[in-house]
Amino acid sequence: MANRITNALKAVVRDYLSLNGFIETQPVIEADIRSGVSFKGTNMIILIMAIFIASLGLNTNSTAVIIGAMLISPLMGPIIGIGLGIGIMDYVLLRQSLRNLAMAALFSVATATIYFLISPVSEGHSELLARTQPTIYDVLIALFGGGAGIIGIASKSKGNVIPGVAIATALMPPLCTVGYGLATWQPHYFLGALYLFLINCVFITLSTFIGVKAMHFVSVKTNDPVRAGRIRKIVYAVAIAALLPSIYLTYNMLRQSRFNFNVQNFVANEMQFPDTRVIASNGAIVHGKRVIDVTLLGRILPADSLRMALTPRLAHYGLKGCELNILQGENALPAEKSLAANQSTVSDIYTLSQKALNARQKTIDSLHAIVAAQNYRDTIGAAMAPELRVVFPEIADIAISRNVFCQVSNASLDTFEIAMVKYRSIPSQATVTKLREYLEARLGTRPVRIVDVSAESWN
Repeated sequence: MANRITNALKAVVRDYLSLNGFIETQPVIEADIRSGVSFKGTNMIILIMAIFIASLGLNTNSTAVIIGAMLISPLMGPIIGIGLGIGIMDYVLLRQSLRNLAMAALFSVATATIYFLISPVSEGHSELLARTQPTIYDVLIALFGGGAGIIGIASKSKGNVIPGVAIATALMPPLCTVGYGLATWQPHYFLGALYLFLINCVFITLSTFIGVKAMHFVSVKTNDPVRAGRIRKIVYAVAIAALLPSIYLTYNMLRQSRFNFNVQNFVANEMQFPDTRVIASNGAIVHGKRVIDVTLLGRILPADSLRMALTPRLAHYGLKGCELNILQGENALPAEKSLAANQSTVSDIYTLSQKALNARQKTIDSLHAIVAAQNYRDTIGAAMAPELRVVFPEIADIAISRNVFCQVSNASLDTFEIAMVKYRSIPSQATVTKLREYLEARLGTRPVRIVDVSAESWN
């Protein structure tokens, strides 16, 4: 029974994943790929225009413009061609694809460099910064993107796979960032973006090579099997060489992310003060040394004592050995902080001030309401006097107040309205009951207790 179910599941999976009937013949696929390898004439002009558009998008930090440029770019063609050339051992196609890819990259970088040299905006934005620190995730994107690309090209129903792969793998923005790094002479932009571009090229090529082998393409006849084996080894060596730095960068990214998470937990749980608030906290790893900067706003605290008390607690959050810097007063905003950090801090201060003012305004409004209610009770007797003279002529004087009674047995509290009444003549029980009902209706509260003070002297 179990074997039948397993076999049935395998049959279903094979049926859904089988490529039989969905793939073009090898000559058709090869012709499609070879047509995109050439990078002369219109293809090169389109690429240059796309580079200008992508540079504008990066310069203005516009994601929509960058995506549009990636849709225009024909840069995927030579990369797919390299993978096909290696897969079928067509060394003529391989040399042509490598040459065209190198020329396309050279023209792209030159175009971006010229643009950023003449551009009035020279600072790097988030879309630029995102392409200077590639990780293992970029490797996986390129690998799966390349796989989708070769299957899309081979499919009888083409769809929009190649433009989607171009967007996902982001081939053009790294080249624009390389040009930006050259134009502004910032090596970390140049090297990081160049490495990301190489990652994309290498692993799209590797996916194409694997796809060609999986579809059992017939190789070009060669009289030099040793050379073919050597090229395959070079491909694998280049792939491994491109992969290793990304693993190291991913490790650093995950370590920084974990460090930041621990810092936020430490600050949230340990740095809560009555008259002082944390308005900014930052964790950084500088030359292997972990540093935590915490900025406080409010009453100045003794920094040395605070540091001495909090440092032992760092170990509970995985932060043992970190240097804790507490910034407050004149030290809260060091001169070396960037303008953006200063603006952020001022914004935080303004927000906290607004919250404090709103809280105080609520307190003032509440006190006004309490005072108004007390004034109402103090004068309610005078307001009711004309009515009392007509409805209850027996009453000579009345005083109304709210009192809180405490039951001594269980210390529970209860609130009552007390009406102390001085009568001209002894009232009947019906009159007292009617007076209670009148007061409860007039005051809008119950119960009301009536205390007869006729025998007492009010003087």
